[in-house]
Amino acid sequence: MPVIDLRSDTVTQPTAAMREAMMGAPLGDDVYGEDPTVTRLEQTLAARLGLAAGLFVPSGTMSNLLGLMAHCERGDEYIVGQLSHTYKYEGGGAAVLGSIQPQPIEMEADGSLDLERVASVIKPDDFHFARTRLLALENTMHGKVLPLDYLAAAHDFTRARGLALHLDGARLFNAVIKLGCDPKDICRYFDSVSVCLSKGLGAPVGSVLCGSEALIAKARRWRKMVGGGMRQAGVLAAAGLYALDHHVQRLGDDHARAARIGEALVDLGYEVELVQTNMVYVRMDDRADAFKAFCAERGILISAASRLRLVTHLDVLDEHVDAVVEAFAAFARR
Repeated sequence: MPVIDLRSDTVTQPTAAMREAMMGAPLGDDVYGEDPTVTRLEQTLAARLGLAAGLFVPSGTMSNLLGLMAHCERGDEYIVGQLSHTYKYEGGGAAVLGSIQPQPIEMEADGSLDLERVASVIKPDDFHFARTRLLALENTMHGKVLPLDYLAAAHDFTRARGLALHLDGARLFNAVIKLGCDPKDICRYFDSVSVCLSKGLGAPVGSVLCGSEALIAKARRWRKMVGGGMRQAGVLAAAGLYALDHHVQRLGDDHARAARIGEALVDLGYEVELVQTNMVYVRMDDRADAFKAFCAERGILISAASRLRLVTHLDVLDEHVDAVVEAFAAFARR
């Protein structure tokens, strides 16, 4: 039975054309700075974001970690949302490996952080406290896109208080497509931006951290220390370059399919959050496990939770959307 995998956009398989690009990539030793394909990826993405330099790393978790460690010293603090990936889903790396204290705060329904609430947790300049150095945002956050005027306000807020501003832009290009803007329109407000290549963009591995020359030089040293230096990594970077050239605009197809699923589920009587990008959140409460098993019998993979998340991606086609909607309809008829 064909499998329709809606657990995440990380499950995408590289296309035949992407595999061909990987096979033909010029290679060198990237730890020596000699892999031309890695260098081209770093320069290409940094330029596209309007930032000075980039650093190719194995994962989004490492990219965010290196960003935090490049901004903060031991005993410093970063402010972050309670549900943000850098705080909740990255193994506590900033605290364990960077000796950086997280200061989590509640998030707004739209994925933003209330800046007055942020201001209330900034520590005074007193040796009793960790030094507040950084504000970390996430875009998209649970599929929701942060508005440009909010980003401008966050930028002005951090400048006025001497803080740096980091963006976990794992799905940055989903936000770009939703807003219909240039990536620079988002990234101009940030000191560092992490972009994941292995989610909606469809590459098999890798993320890129972008920022100033000085910040990336510092992050490169940390990358070596945490084991992220790779050798002939151009075979992986080539997939990222192919994705940037061919898979950005098609993210709109993922958004459209997610919207179709959301609209159909509302018609079926399910409680669905507003769909903005490629994620559909459905309230299932205590039916989640039963529905997961029901879907598995039909070749549909989902992650069970009371707030069910369905994620569309380049391997989810129109006919899969129909099958998913029918599974929800059949479950409702039981």
